[in-house]
Amino acid sequence: MARSSILLLISGPAGSGKTTLCDRLLADHQPRLQRVITATTRDPRKGERDGVDYHFLEEDDFLRKVQAGEFYEHARVHNRYYGSLKSEIRDKLTRQMDLVLNVDVQGAQTFRENAKDDPELQKMLVTVFVLPISIGQIRERLQGRGKDSPREIERRLVTAEKEMADKVHFDHIIPSGTKEEDYQAFRAIYAAECGA
Repeated sequence: MARSSILLLISGPAGSGKTTLCDRLLADHQPRLQRVITATTRDPRKGERDGVDYHFLEEDDFLRKVQAGEFYEHARVHNRYYGSLKSEIRDKLTRQMDLVLNVDVQGAQTFRENAKDDPELQKMLVTVFVLPISIGQIRERLQGRGKDSPREIERRLVTAEKEMADKVHFDHIIPSGTKEEDYQAFRAIYAAECGA
């Protein structure tokens, strides 16, 4: 089905390659495709910039925005809050841009629930789950990127096992292979959903 705009939501366990897939799809399809910049209460990693990589918020400010109804979804993940600001999404979709959003499994579930009561969001929402071959593959990827402590990796692996069971709720599943195979599958989903 061709759409005027789509919100392409990609999810999967930490280390499944979501960020790499989003970055590559964006590079190939800008300016039509834009990234949703999410808000978080976690500290910036080296090289990350506020308003470019994330909207970095203090916890009190984040919770005020929650109370004001400014998020489509928000969740506490790995002891930090993350959320998708309505303003980030509505503005770009009304200008007929396509959006890609890298969100955790909890956030994807909340988007699906919100879409039930929001016909416009329902019409534009496309969900994709990246399914790693195994927990071992996730461990290797998390260790390889060198951003998380061993304790944090173990916590993410426990979460990953639970998240992988949620794959059945997504419109599309990408069984993870090589980076190139995953990207070609993701790109094909985007093309099909755009009606290209």
